[in-house]
Amino acid sequence: MATTKKFMYLNRRSSFGTVYAIESLEVVLIAAAFEQDVSLAFIDDGVYQIVEGQNTDGIGMKNFSKTFHALGDYDINKLYVSKESLEERGLSESDIMPLVYEDEDDDWAEKSSIKVVSNDELKAIMSEQDVCLSF
Repeated sequence: MATTKKFMYLNRRSSFGTVYAIESLEVVLIAAAFEQDVSLAFIDDGVYQIVEGQNTDGIGMKNFSKTFHALGDYDINKLYVSKESLEERGLSESDIMPLVYEDEDDDWAEKSSIKVVSNDELKAIMSEQDVCLSF
């Protein structure tokens, strides 16, 4: 019988200008396909990855931000956002795109996948993981 491990992916870089954000998203979806316990943390410039209303027309890159809306379909519903990282960038929770999942234990009620946490709370969550990968 296969063992499920807890994987946390730390998204630290902005959406565009490097391949880190898209590669993280691909790796997260692969891990979920193998039924691992997957969570994501958005820290530092990584908080920009989930800002609502991204437009890439002027930079000639494909906008993959809509892919984040599919995470709930893969049972990826633990998305942690650093409160301090948001504040340092002049952002708030209202700037984040609404990412939801359907809770099968609650009659398929739609619930938010996003949880804004302090860096201290995030450290505690990270300590509970089997594997943490930084992108």
